[in-house]
Amino acid sequence: MPETAQRRSPEPPSSSPPEGSRQIKVSVKNVLWPLMLSILVLVGIGYFTFEPDDFKQSIDRIHPVFVIAAAATIVLRVWFGAWRFSFISRGKLGFWQALRGQLAWDFFSNVTPAALGGGAFAAIYVSKDAKMPVGETTALVIFTILLDQLWSVLMVPIILTTALYMSVIPEGAGTVGTVAILGYFAAMLGWVLLLGYSTLFRPDIIQRITDRIFSLRLLRRFRTRMASAMGQMSESAQILRTQPLAFFGKAFLLSAGTWIPRYLLPVFIVLSVLPSMDAILLGLRSITMMVCSFVVPTPGGAGGIEGLYALFIGPLLPKSLVAPTLLMWRFLGYYIFVALGGFIFRVSKKAPEEPEQRSELNGLDALHLIDPSPEPEFADSEE
Repeated sequence: MPETAQRRSPEPPSSSPPEGSRQIKVSVKNVLWPLMLSILVLVGIGYFTFEPDDFKQSIDRIHPVFVIAAAATIVLRVWFGAWRFSFISRGKLGFWQALRGQLAWDFFSNVTPAALGGGAFAAIYVSKDAKMPVGETTALVIFTILLDQLWSVLMVPIILTTALYMSVIPEGAGTVGTVAILGYFAAMLGWVLLLGYSTLFRPDIIQRITDRIFSLRLLRRFRTRMASAMGQMSESAQILRTQPLAFFGKAFLLSAGTWIPRYLLPVFIVLSVLPSMDAILLGLRSITMMVCSFVVPTPGGAGGIEGLYALFIGPLLPKSLVAPTLLMWRFLGYYIFVALGGFIFRVSKKAPEEPEQRSELNGLDALHLIDPSPEPEFADSEE
């Protein structure tokens, strides 16, 4: 089912500009608090593990080849993500439009709670940037989410099989933690099956759920617009459903191209300071950590992912290297994407809107909820 909608501020005074001038607004608070939480946990880990003398000796022996390889994973992740977005749209999104959409998606995912996700915001952004109907971009986003989760689910048999021969799940997780991880894997499999079935074969399930939600008194005024967007999404799902098998195969391979670099990033970072590390075990732990990170509820996994790194990767390293490698991993895999996505979003936000695009944006109000707080975290701004 589509990711939860973002919230909307109370209606402005009657003297406000036309609705077409409204845009998504991201408050500074939404950007800063997950970053601060991430840094706070990182500092806490560093306080208990960092040893300056041992760290200096390791830095003196750093291997630049692995540093370059780590940086290359960032380029590959973005490039494959844009290629996939453009391919799934069947050419309606140019590569650079898809690239902006992917970076904006990463940004919104890193500054919105996991319950909201970045997908709904990315659908709005791409709709505005590429002048596409919001229902169509929503279908593209949902299908992309399905591919991501399908890829992660396929990692589960690899994790469970190799766990019989290697310590893929760390001893620090304990029996309860191991059972919880296995239960989470089973729940993820069920969710992906439901999402795939409803997206490709029964989009009416998503429509019924959405209609039920927007039948609530608070959301009733958005019901007609949301029904129109869901109708567009159903048409897009119909098109996706009729694509040849090769289309799904290539989309899946492009998804692999976006995820394998994510798995390899912590591997190359660790190998850059500890080349003697067992790369296979490190890679398997990285995969398991990334799959488990989906359950972290904070934006971008802030705070929780740092803890997962300490749990899965930390025991394999000397104590003095846990915090420095964690910092480098989060910088390349998280902080830099907040900066890049934020820059893309701000530049696009300042770009003038064409009249026909404004009329399309009116239909996006269905993705907003009323936020009773005096200072909304995500609201329509009056430009």
